[in-house]
Amino acid sequence: MFSRVMRLLPASEILTLKLIEPIPLSNHPAAVYLGSLTVGSERAMRSALNLIASLLTDGECDAMTLDWSRLRYRHTAAVRTALKQKLAATTVNRMLVALRRVLLEAYQLDLIDMTDYNKATALPSLKTSLGLRGRALSSEEISALITSCYINPQPIDLRDAAVIAILRIGGIRRQELARLALADLDRTSGSLIVQRGKGEKQRIVYLTSEALEIVEQWLTIRGSKPGALICPLNKAGKAELRHFADNGDGIYKLVKARAIKAGVEQFSPHDFRRTFCSNLFDANTDTFTVQQLAGHSSPATTAKYDRRGEETKRQAIQGLKLK
Repeated sequence: MFSRVMRLLPASEILTLKLIEPIPLSNHPAAVYLGSLTVGSERAMRSALNLIASLLTDGECDAMTLDWSRLRYRHTAAVRTALKQKLAATTVNRMLVALRRVLLEAYQLDLIDMTDYNKATALPSLKTSLGLRGRALSSEEISALITSCYINPQPIDLRDAAVIAILRIGGIRRQELARLALADLDRTSGSLIVQRGKGEKQRIVYLTSEALEIVEQWLTIRGSKPGALICPLNKAGKAELRHFADNGDGIYKLVKARAIKAGVEQFSPHDFRRTFCSNLFDANTDTFTVQQLAGHSSPATTAKYDRRGEETKRQAIQGLKLK
C-alpha cells in the first residue's frame, strides 16, 4: 500500500528515530499504551503503530523498535499527510488517536517535554463524509479525555473533567447539563436532579463514586455559593457562577476543544448519551430502566440506542426449546 518511494525522512534522520537498545516495557510509551487496551483494541492499535513506525523509518522499525520520544511535529505532520493520501479519513483519524496516545505516554514517562508534546500532537482530525451522525465512544477514548484533563491540571481542566464525568455517567443532554445548579447535586449520594426544560418533568440520575470525586475536585475551584454547577471561568481561572447558554452551545464547544486536546476523533456531547445508553444495554439493563435514566418519553426512542446487533439476538434465543 505504501511504496518505498514514499520516504518521509532523509536516511540520516531515520537513524535518530531507532532505539539504540531495548528498553524496559514499563518505560516504553508504545508498550505502556498498548498494555492499557483490551485485547481487540490492542491488536488494531498495534497494527496502526507498526505502520506509522514503518512509514517514519522506511520500513526499518515497528512500534517496539521506534524511539517515540524523538518524534516532533515535523514527523507527526508527515505521517498524517502520508496516511491521508492512502487511507480513508475514519481510518486515518483512528490511527492518529493511537499516535497521540503514545506521545501522551511518552510525556507522562518524562521522555518528552510538554512543549514538544503539545506541538507534536497538534494534528487536526480529517473531516469525514459521515459528519457527526453519532457514535458510541470507546473506553480508551473516554480514558484519554479524562487523562488529558490531568496532565497539568488548571481550573479549566478540572471543570472539563467534571463535564466529561457528568455527561458520561449521567447520560444527560448538553442543555440539561447547562441548566444544572449546585443545589441539584446531592454530594452524599451522588444523585443529580435533572430538568429537561421549563415546566417539564424532572428525573434523577446518579454518579458513580469515581465520577463524584471528579466533580468534587471541580467544586474546590467553583466554591460552595449558589448558582450554576458547571460554569464559565474568567481569565484568572475564577468561576463565574452563571449558567452556560441554555441551548448548550458552550458545552458543545467545550467538548469539541477537549477532544482535540485529548487526541480523540471528533464527536458530539450527545455521543456521551449514546455511549451511556449503549453500555447499559450491553450490561443487559432492561429498556424501561434505560428509558427512565435517559429521560425518554417513549421506549421506542430508547430502543434506537440499542446497538448490540445480531449476535446478541442470536444468543438470546439459544435458551429456547421446542419441547
